Amino acid sequence: MHCSDIGIIGYGSSLYEKVPGLTEAGYLARAGAAALASAGLDWADVDGLTVSSTTLHPDNAVTLAEHFGLMPRWTGISTSGGAGSNVNVLDAIQAVQSGRAQAVLCLAGSAQDAAYFRSRVNSFNRAVGDYLAPHGIGGMNSLFGMVQRRHMEEFGTTRAQLGRLSVAQRYNGARNPRALLNWEISLQDYLDAPVIADPLCLYDCVMPCSGAEAVVVSALDRGAEGRRVRVVGSGERHNYPTGDPTPLHGGWASFRDAMYDEAGFGPGDADFLQAYDDYPIMVAIQMEDLGFCEKGAIGALLERRDLTHVGDLPVNTGGGQLGCGQAGGAGGMIGITEAICQLFGEGGARQVPQARRGIVSGYGMVSYGHGLSATALALEAT
Repeated sequence: MHCSDIGIIGYGSSLYEKVPGLTEAGYLARAGAAALASAGLDWADVDGLTVSSTTLHPDNAVTLAEHFGLMPRWTGISTSGGAGSNVNVLDAIQAVQSGRAQAVLCLAGSAQDAAYFRSRVNSFNRAVGDYLAPHGIGGMNSLFGMVQRRHMEEFGTTRAQLGRLSVAQRYNGARNPRALLNWEISLQDYLDAPVIADPLCLYDCVMPCSGAEAVVVSALDRGAEGRRVRVVGSGERHNYPTGDPTPLHGGWASFRDAMYDEAGFGPGDADFLQAYDDYPIMVAIQMEDLGFCEKGAIGALLERRDLTHVGDLPVNTGGGQLGCGQAGGAGGMIGITEAICQLFGEGGARQVPQARRGIVSGYGMVSYGHGLSATALALEAT
């Protein structure tokens, strides 16, 4: 079977909660059941299982299969944090193409609250635990505060410019029934918010929460008419650039041209962008590196474009993590499920008119000062 005959035929989400009311497996099961229902399949149809989670260890995809009563022929697990779900989808496509599976359920999620997140953030990996935490680094906010400060100093980017991303995403999220932060904010609200890690303030930071996301990868002819999405281009790069603890660019720039050539369309042709949004500055850097503007020109672009779901450059149309909350590994999948929702035409009050093409970018595995993993998918409804 050719890769072009394989894609995403269903998507689903669990509820999102500030304080976990389920185990992580429980959230993953809810999202998986919703994705299978969307695809018109049942648990008995699943013979491939992959998961992205920063909190599931020591469990994995195989122990989840045991929990769900599945007997998969193929399993996988992410190693790249918020970039991992894109990789999981690509791996699932290859598994179906090779005949190792026929229907792969791709899961991502977490059961956590803010206290749990604080307890683990300084031991995220050995680089953070051994070299940053002993000096009181204060978690990810301080690291990305340095990235934003550098961008502001080198390119003149302002908080008011970056704030337009937060304001637009909260506008979109207010129209998403599952968004935890489901109310709009003004730019003045953003600018007046309390400082968290200068120059980052309250509305620059995601809220840790619990929840899960899922998609089903299978032969496209198993999906209903109007509910088939093909991955027409992709890319991944890890540990790029090397040796810079506060980089202003990431791996997307290294593969974007090849991805667009493969897809047959570029950023100007996409109907939306779903970008990993742990902080607005990282959305801005992804937009630069994905070719929406030149490096350092993002401030001017944000000022002149409408980033809401009804605008001329829709970004994170469901509110993203800044609107919905950051449910661990689900942060890397939320852009995929929102993209599929849009391409199925099921966005409801936040639907992008006539959405046919979109880009989803992932970012993750923060280590000594920056994220190590960058991924992206170019998607097209078929």
